[in-house]
Amino acid sequence: MTNLILFVNAFLSYLLIFVLIIALVIVACIIGVKWRKSKDAKNAAAAEQTEAAGGNTAV
Repeated sequence: MTNLILFVNAFLSYLLIFVLIIALVIVACIIGVKWRKSKDAKNAAAAEQTEAAGGNTAV
C-alpha cells in the first residue's frame, strides 16, 4: 500500500509540472501572436504613410 501511495504522489507531482509547462507554452504563444499582430499593424501604418507621401513602395 505504501508503494501505491508513493507512486500516486510522484505521478501527481509530474502531472502538475506538466500542466504548468503546458500553461506557460499557451501563454507564450498568445503573447507572441499579439506582438506579431502589433508589429504587422505598425508596418502597415508605416507603409501607408510612405505611400501617402509618394515614396517608393517597393519592398
